[in-house]
Amino acid sequence: MVRQGDRLPSRTWPRRLALCGGVLLLVLTGCGSGGDGGGGGSSDGTPVSAPAASTAAPTASPTAVSTTAGPSAPGRAGARWQPVLGESWQWQLSGAVDTRVDAAVYDVDGFTTSAAVVASLHAAGRKVICYVNVGAYEDFRPDRSAYPASVLGAGNGWPGERWLDIRRSALLRPIIAKRFDMCRDKGFDAVEPDNVDGYQNHSGFPLTAADQLAFNRMVAGLAHERGLAVGLKNDLDQVPQLVGDFDFAVNEQCAQYQECDALVPFTARGKAVFEAEYDLPTARFCPDARRLHFSALLKHLALDAWRRSC
Repeated sequence: MVRQGDRLPSRTWPRRLALCGGVLLLVLTGCGSGGDGGGGGSSDGTPVSAPAASTAAPTASPTAVSTTAGPSAPGRAGARWQPVLGESWQWQLSGAVDTRVDAAVYDVDGFTTSAAVVASLHAAGRKVICYVNVGAYEDFRPDRSAYPASVLGAGNGWPGERWLDIRRSALLRPIIAKRFDMCRDKGFDAVEPDNVDGYQNHSGFPLTAADQLAFNRMVAGLAHERGLAVGLKNDLDQVPQLVGDFDFAVNEQCAQYQECDALVPFTARGKAVFEAEYDLPTARFCPDARRLHFSALLKHLALDAWRRSC
């Protein structure tokens, strides 16, 4: 969860960096095509071997999303994917997707990742999660004009983003549905909906826990209607109520903030928990991650290709 006055929502940094050469330019950091994604050391100072010269597939230009409301598209044939406990994963939201990383699951940006990249990962036996922002407006996405001014709230601390009035489900549902259609049509197996804890933040709206539960369940239902698995991003306080609606969890820094036990309801049901830490050395979180059967990574805050798994 995002704590007021404690830390900024780190999950939004990589989107900024990924768009450095395209829609949105930032001065937070330089945006080279290589970045640190290929190697370097971990935050605990341990050297990490770099991959060979990059052969990664180029990141596609952001995909336009139709915002015309319509009936929900039918889900894909076959059973919905269910991530299993301890499955290895890679989380990359900035830079060209490095398809050579040895991980069973990739979590990548839904707009900037092409269907061809998803297909190449499938050909290598990977599953692919589609990162999509559902709880905040982004002024750099191609469907930005679909959001009426009445649903735009306070900034969430990052350039170009504003919290959404999640109570306005009649307005937001078709927009989110079209984004999930994009994920399905590109061949993704699942979605990672971001910013699903606005009620705990200064959103500009009097959002309640009940509002958040209703919104998050709507989001999960939209994913399931399209045959996509769906992950609960952070929102730890509502895990007991939502574990039955979501197929896995994605969490940032639960070890650093001593919150990982809140995610045990997922693993107790055989549902994967994908954990990312940024500031702790692996020796500080990997033993607990293994004990809890979490899939844990040390990542750069930029969420480039670099990773160090437990």
